[in-house]
Amino acid sequence: MSTENQNQTEVAVAEEQEAPLLLNHHHHSSILIDHQNEEEDTIIPFPDKHMDAHAKVIPNQRLASLDVFRGLTVALMILVDDVGGAFPSLNHSPWFGVTLADFVMPFFLFGVGVSIGLVFKKVSSKPNATKKVIIRTIKLFILGLLLQGGYFHGRGNLTYGVDLSKIRWLGVLQRISIGYCLASLSEIWLLNNNVLVDSPVAFARKYCIQWMFSLLLCLVYLCLLYGLYVPNWKFEQSNLVWSSRGSIIQDVHCEVRGSLGPPCNAVGYIDRLILGEHHMYQRPVYQRTKACSVNSPDYGPLPPNSPGWCLAPFDPEGILRTISRGCFFGPHFPSLYC
Repeated sequence: MSTENQNQTEVAVAEEQEAPLLLNHHHHSSILIDHQNEEEDTIIPFPDKHMDAHAKVIPNQRLASLDVFRGLTVALMILVDDVGGAFPSLNHSPWFGVTLADFVMPFFLFGVGVSIGLVFKKVSSKPNATKKVIIRTIKLFILGLLLQGGYFHGRGNLTYGVDLSKIRWLGVLQRISIGYCLASLSEIWLLNNNVLVDSPVAFARKYCIQWMFSLLLCLVYLCLLYGLYVPNWKFEQSNLVWSSRGSIIQDVHCEVRGSLGPPCNAVGYIDRLILGEHHMYQRPVYQRTKACSVNSPDYGPLPPNSPGWCLAPFDPEGILRTISRGCFFGPHFPSLYC
């Protein structure tokens, strides 16, 4: 009996000596064993400070270079809007040519494209990703309507509100939303994600279908621009000085193909045909050309014998210009540098 008591005592001492060892071992592996339950031990996860810190860092990661690029683009936009009137070289080109202000929109679209490439680098569910893209596109488009769809109701009765008969359907945010939608859908559905980009050939294999889609859009744009027949057309010129005198109907003679001038290009013809002249931008940039302004390259009074189309509407963010200026260039950069 004394031998059995001695053995039980040794076993109890051994268990007491092993308990701290088990506790220390499992504490290191973030697991704590609870011996309070006599029937069965309970394993309780022990909080790990390093794991919590790592979990908090991952969702907040951002690409600093992209944020800096966006900030510089916004600064450039403010610069050309405020200083462009005093320095024509910074303002938008009246028609032909390119200036510093003409790079603002491409920079914005490039930033959107880079974001698309980062977000959809790994897509677990293509239908869910497509649903999110469509919802975000609709939200951005509606926001553009709220900001740019208003209409000033004459100089004599200066009010601001939404007039559905003269609301502007397209604008800057609307163009960004459409470009985002086209580029995102092509990134989700037309990309070969099974190819590892480790060489120029692999890079071409991954994006070849997306390139074909982009080239198809450019081909459609060029074919319509140079091949579409533009007939004669007329527009309603409102009298902003004496609103009580109504409006004047101006005739514009075209009957040409492939014209790149302000009055007879296919871009404006498609917008007038689909959107309607009342839903387009009413103060186009070509009003600053020498033919339409005595203060060219700035806005000013009409010169003598100015053409009738000088006061015609034209939307710089129209349908044809929007589909040809997507965000397809930006998504390639995450595959090259990330």
